[in-house]
Amino acid sequence: MTSTLTIRRPDDWHLHLRDGAMLKAVLPETARHFGRGIIMPNLVPPVVTGADAEAYKARILAALPAGMDFTPLMMLYLTEETDAADVAAAHASGLVTGVKLYPAGATTNSASGVRDFDKVRGVLEKMAEIGMPLCVHGEVTDAEIDIFDREAVFIERVLDPIRRATPGLRVVMEHITTRDGVEYARSQGDDLGATITTHHLMINRNHILVGGIKPHYYCLPVAKREEHRLALREAATSGEARFFLGTDSAPHTDPNKESACGCAGVFSATNTMSCLAHVFEEEGALERLEAFASLNGPAFYGLPANEAEITLTKGDPVAFPEKLATGEGPVTLFNPGHPLHWHVTA
Repeated sequence: MTSTLTIRRPDDWHLHLRDGAMLKAVLPETARHFGRGIIMPNLVPPVVTGADAEAYKARILAALPAGMDFTPLMMLYLTEETDAADVAAAHASGLVTGVKLYPAGATTNSASGVRDFDKVRGVLEKMAEIGMPLCVHGEVTDAEIDIFDREAVFIERVLDPIRRATPGLRVVMEHITTRDGVEYARSQGDDLGATITTHHLMINRNHILVGGIKPHYYCLPVAKREEHRLALREAATSGEARFFLGTDSAPHTDPNKESACGCAGVFSATNTMSCLAHVFEEEGALERLEAFASLNGPAFYGLPANEAEITLTKGDPVAFPEKLATGEGPVTLFNPGHPLHWHVTA
């Protein structure tokens, strides 16, 4: 039985670092294991322009502890007023890796997102022309659509029409949560990728709701039925190049999670690699963990894999802290509900 596993240093292709005191607290939790991260732009106010991205990147690098090596890959937040020329210039300079599409009202700090997709057509066409990826939060926000159906309806009503209308546009379906998402990704060409989170591989909607509401499992897109979790596990462990890791690690303080209207988000940066090794071992696919966590993402984005390596070793249960102290208050770490035995040892 395998007890050690050495892989290229992984990257996180969907990461929330927030800003200020929260940024300073959570950044080291990612930088400890990950070489790069796609940084979500849904701050308040959002990261809309190249100048915004440059300033935010500078704050991230200033918060990085001495001796840690981490590269933030910056994103721009797509609005109906986004300037295609500014997007292209930011990409050409190497400052910005992609653009993030939030349907307005879909998740945390998404009020500035897109309502009328015709208004962003020019930006999408420019992105297709220059090969710049569009990362999509794949949920419709129509009030009549059940929250558990939002992803499937988004694929049909929004994503597929956008891709048909914009040939050549490279798209990442972020944090897919359904069999529908897996099947759509597999039906398309190599210009479509899909990220899968740590927590969606480990929990379903019962974990949120059975035996009392578990606010620290509440996320958007919300966890779905067990059949969908199993489809995600099969996709993640398949080795297929179109699927790669995006943790969607999203810290909120406990008071903001444990309230009458709690925030959506799961903080998993600290223990993601232990969680993933657990999942891949359960699925008999440890030899494919490197592809999912370290190789497929860089290949999709046209970047080299990290030269550095990390080693995971199986042993006694890992003693993770229950909470991370931040200058804004405590943040609860994702708890899979059972011990984790894979340690990052080097």
